[in-house]
Formats: sequence, C-alpha cells, structure tokens
Amino acid sequence: MRFGGGIIAVGALLVVTACAPLEAPDGEGASMPPTLFVAAKRGNTLSKIDLATGEEVLRLPSCTNPHELATSPDGLHVALACYGGTSVDIFRTSDLERRASYDLGENARPHGIIWHENGNIYATAEGKQEVVRIRRPLAANFDITFFVTGRQGSHMLAASPDANTVWTTDLGSRTVTRIDLSGGAPSLSVTVGDEPEGISLSPDGTTLWVSARGSNQAFALDPQTMEVRGTVATGAFPLRIAVRPQGDVAVTSDLQDGSLSVIDTATAKVIRTIAVSSPAEAEARFQVTILWSKDGKRIYVAETASDTVAEVDYASGSVLRRLKVGEGGDGMAILP
Repeated sequence: MRFGGGIIAVGALLVVTACAPLEAPDGEGASMPPTLFVAAKRGNTLSKIDLATGEEVLRLPSCTNPHELATSPDGLHVALACYGGTSVDIFRTSDLERRASYDLGENARPHGIIWHENGNIYATAEGKQEVVRIRRPLAANFDITFFVTGRQGSHMLAASPDANTVWTTDLGSRTVTRIDLSGGAPSLSVTVGDEPEGISLSPDGTTLWVSARGSNQAFALDPQTMEVRGTVATGAFPLRIAVRPQGDVAVTSDLQDGSLSVIDTATAKVIRTIAVSSPAEAEARFQVTILWSKDGKRIYVAETASDTVAEVDYASGSVLRRLKVGEGGDGMAILP
C-alpha cells in the first residue's frame, strides 16, 4: 500500500525469516566488557572482539556480504545489513545467536543502518532506492515502513536525534537526500561533490557532514535547507566520515593514502592528518569504515584487505594495535 510522500507501509504481510522475533530476557548481556563487533563481508561472518585483551572471542556465520552494523540502545542485540541479500538480521550480542531476519524484498541490498535511541531500526535499501524503518524490532507486533528516496545508490544514512528525519548519500545519483519520516514535507536531494558516500550528523543535530570520495572533499551542510556551509579538501578517496562523540572534530577515512583527515567542526578546516598506514600500504590494507569509541579517545579503522582493524589513539595519532578479524572486516559497532 502506498500513501502520501512516497511512503510504503508494510506490517503483517512482511515475512520474517530465519527465526521468530523474541523479546530478550531481562538483564541479558548486562555485564559485557568493552566489545567490538565486526561484519566480514568476504567471509560472511560476524565477529566479537574483547577490547580489553584484543582477542577475537567469537566468530559465527552471519549472512551474504554483510556490511554495516548497529547495536541496540540496551546493548543486548546487534543489527546487520545484509548487502548481498535482502534482509536486516538481528543477533544477540552475548553469543551472536540470530534472533530475527527481516526480509525487505527483492533486490533490497540493505547497507547503511542505525539502531536509534527510540528503539527503531533505520536502514537503506539501496537496490530499491528506499529507506526502511523497523518499529519495535524483536517484538511480535513489529512494523516496517519504506520511504522512497528515488535516487540511485542510496548507500549510507544518518538520523536526527528526534528520529523525524533521515539523510542518505546516493552514490549513483551523486546526491544527498533528506527525508521527512512524518510525511509532512517532500524529500529534498542536492548534489554534493563527486560520489558522496560518508555521512555523519553532529551530536547536537545542527550540522550534517558528508564526504565525497570522487572529489576528495568533505562538506558541512545545513541539515534542513541542505545548503553547503563549508567545503574541505581531504586526503585521497574519503570513503567515510565520522563526527567525534564530543562534536569537536570530524574524521574522514582516506582509502587511497591510508590516512585520517581530522577536521575542526567549528572552522571546517583540516587541523591534523593521522597516518594509519602509508600510501604504499594503502592498497594492501584497503581502509574503509571508521568508528569512534564512546569516550572519543580511540578510532577504530577497518582495513578490509588485510582482515584487520587498526586501533588508533586519537591524542597521539599512534596505531596502538591491529586486531585480527574475519575475512573482509568492514562494518563495525562498539559496546559500551
């Protein structure tokens, strides 16, 4: 069924595969130590890394070509976008047991994913040019709604603190799209650089940061008007951008030179460059996803070709260690 604003509502007709959604037992996973979860897109696995020891404590099959991850607000589950298939799958963080699999339809190709503080899951369905919202995941009365972007390659996404708005980077269309989830305003797409891919909203929700890999640039946008406030030259091929939880800097993951460009969010200028590897090593490492620790002291950098995650000390810029993960480790999520 379709109604205003390009929204498609799907409820009981959507098939939930793999296993029935269940509520988690009270207190489950409450004592988990600092943990990194990594999706391995070539190995089709999900890994669990104990950050206290740096050891991979568990690795299990997940789904076809998994990419981005998101943890639930209570830390009990992790949601995985199955980019090589059609589903969003949910796993228990304690033992990586699959708890549910939500089929998004033919050629969905889910990629970017957020598990919002309001309890809903938001993900891109790149192959369908849509964003999906899953309300009450793991409950029997879950509800799924699709919002049409109408843009090619809607890949990564960000969501507002109040969950009324999401933004996508649309690789094929070379645009960034704002979608009003309440249906009160039409979607708005603007051209931003060449091949925008990375996207991150400032913690206060006032600035949308986008990295354009084809033009080696980052952009600061007004989240509502979508006007560009600032343009920054970054390192080579900035695949991802992530704003520090404290909001003072944004960092791009520069695949072709193995670096991180550190951008002062107040001035929209690069203030540091952190060498995670070197230009000579860049192809062998193939640096992609970046993730901040909650306290902003560490940056985790997925090196997809070498099956490692580099742990970087933000203050010094030093690589503290390289964590061994599954084949093609890419998407990451961290607890607590």
